[in-house]
Parts: sequence; structure tokens; C-alpha cells
Amino acid sequence: MADKAKEKEFERLAREHKDTIYTVCYMFSKDHDEVQDLFQDTLVNLWKGFDGFRGEAKVETWIWRVALNTCVTAERKKRRRGERVPLEMAGDLFADTDDESKQIRQLYSRINKLGVMDRALILLWLENMSYDDIGAILGLTPQNVSVRLVRVKQRLIEMARQEK
Repeated sequence: MADKAKEKEFERLAREHKDTIYTVCYMFSKDHDEVQDLFQDTLVNLWKGFDGFRGEAKVETWIWRVALNTCVTAERKKRRRGERVPLEMAGDLFADTDDESKQIRQLYSRINKLGVMDRALILLWLENMSYDDIGAILGLTPQNVSVRLVRVKQRLIEMARQEK
């Protein structure tokens, strides 16, 4: 593929799937700057792998896998070097005050307490992906996806009960 055509195709692909990439990045950090860094790192990794993508899997599956791997790798590096102290602001400019937003934040808070693999699993399920697609992204069988998903949901229910 010629360089200009390749760039145009990649740009189209990135624009078309930016919400997916952002969703994955947001699940791994609530810090705006860190989410932006993860987003950029994911785009770089997608670009690096763009020539090697042979179309054996769906494009969406490939993008999810690259985004998750990028975020998981960043999460592991972050744990090794220790937690960074976030800069606190007097007010939260991004805060939503309605009940639905509060429930969504509570759910994401619980999801962030899960392990990396379980977090990825529930995120993909929340995106209404099929068990086959989730399995392809995470390297699991559809049956294993089903079993793990039941366990993760149960853990989330238990977290909700403990918060009451």
C-alpha cells in the first residue's frame, strides 16, 4: 500500500474506532492526562501493527486487542514504579450530578477494583460483544468467557452489597 493511501486508511480506521479506543483507555484510568497518553500509545501501537494486520480477525477485534494490551502493559508498568499522586483540583469540572451518572461512576469504580483480565472481560461484555469476539480478543474459549463472566458479575454484586 502506498504511504499516502496507508496513512489515509489508518486515519479513517482511527477515526471510525476512536470511541472504542477511548472506552478501553478510560477503563484503565480516570486521570484525563493519563487517558490521553493511553489513547496516543494505543494509536502508536495500532500504527506499528497496521502493516502486519492480515485481516484474519475482524478489524474491531484487532483494535480491541491492541487497545487492551496497551492499557494492560501500562497498568503493569505503573504498578512496578508505584502509584503517582494525582493533582487535586478544588472542583470536578467533569462531574455529572444526575442519578444515572452516579450509578455509572459507581459501576466503573467497582470494575476498576477487579483484576486486569476481569476488567477487560466485563468491559467487552458491556460493549455487547459476543462471547466468540470476547474470546478472540482475550485468547479464551467462548465457554471460558461465559464462566468467567458469571464469576465477575457475582463479584460486582458482592461489591455493591458491601457498599450498602
